[in-house]
Amino acid sequence: MYSQNPVFIPGPTNIPEAIRKACDIPTLDHRSPAFARMFKPAVAGVRRVLKMEEGEVIVLPSTGTGGWEAAITNTLSLGDTVLAARFGMFSHRWIDLCQRHGLNVQIIETPWGQGAPIDRIEAALKADTGGTIKAVLATHNETATGVRSDIAALRRAIDAAGHGAMLMVDGVSSIGSMPFEMTAWGVDIAVAGSQKGFMLPAGLAILGVSPKALAAMESATLPRTFFDFRDMLKSYAAGGYPYTPAVGLIAGLARSVEMLEEEGLDAVYARHHRLAEGVRRAVAAWGMRPCAASPELYSDTVTAVLVPEGCNGTDLVKLAADKYGMAFGVGLGEVAGKVFRIGHLGMLNDVMVLAGLATAEMCMADLGWPVRLGSGVAAAQEYYRGSAGTLALAAE
Repeated sequence: MYSQNPVFIPGPTNIPEAIRKACDIPTLDHRSPAFARMFKPAVAGVRRVLKMEEGEVIVLPSTGTGGWEAAITNTLSLGDTVLAARFGMFSHRWIDLCQRHGLNVQIIETPWGQGAPIDRIEAALKADTGGTIKAVLATHNETATGVRSDIAALRRAIDAAGHGAMLMVDGVSSIGSMPFEMTAWGVDIAVAGSQKGFMLPAGLAILGVSPKALAAMESATLPRTFFDFRDMLKSYAAGGYPYTPAVGLIAGLARSVEMLEEEGLDAVYARHHRLAEGVRRAVAAWGMRPCAASPELYSDTVTAVLVPEGCNGTDLVKLAADKYGMAFGVGLGEVAGKVFRIGHLGMLNDVMVLAGLATAEMCMADLGWPVRLGSGVAAAQEYYRGSAGTLALAAE
């Protein structure tokens, strides 16, 4: 008999039945009033999740990478300078995307396991007395290393430098799972994806765009067609798209927002923190530690576990898939083989996480790693029993 184990990769995440059913709709005319009635609540809901008071929400048939591309092509021109720290695979990939588009990227190299270096970013902006830097790119949650950066502190640094650069934030693996305050943090473009905290299949890039970024698109000259915000907003005014949208995913997005708000966003964030803390306690009981260099950097959506000397994290991931039918994340880039990643976001609860931890322990024992079966599970159990746990989103 076939059964589906939960996944413990940092996206795509497990899909609640209610969202799966919401996506499963008959063909709908995307230029009809029926589509507009579906689309408008989804957009309004995303605005609430982002804590966004001004600007526009753009929902593109794409993924987070397309969201990165849309962010820069709609606001920047060939040869413009952007400032970015490189401290993981996904910050690296956004930098690479910018370079391929002919932008001049001023890179602040940062050790993997650290977050965005706020002081160095502020210093770079203060040194830019001519205002050459047009945008600061920040990865809120670096999925490769399990590191969360302080976006509020980054906004304070930009303001302290007296600099007018736009702030663009990759929130793909944080938005909908960890607190995000677009307006309060002064974020000009926030990028999310459907397959993470929104618990949908991959296929939507979801962006919040501030009035400042909307103004910048009028003078930006980088080529864009499919991702052109101007075309999108013109069609939005009539309740539609300039081309065929992903209708089923948009129906699912509307239901996703409903489910997040039924649970309560603060409760969603508290649940993710509790699940993450249980995982971190298990990791400590195994005699291991997260890749994130210090507790204030710990992500609440993914933990990259540094494996013991002489062990290979990729071996554990392969064994878990082949023998136990369970998915964990491999190490990427500079930490390939040095870590394995446990995703703990989206539709998960305490009981599901315990299953993942037990499977990871069995794999370690199978591979001959120095671990005592049950040690990490017991540490997580003790924490979950004593914390204010509630059931995760109902599968319905």
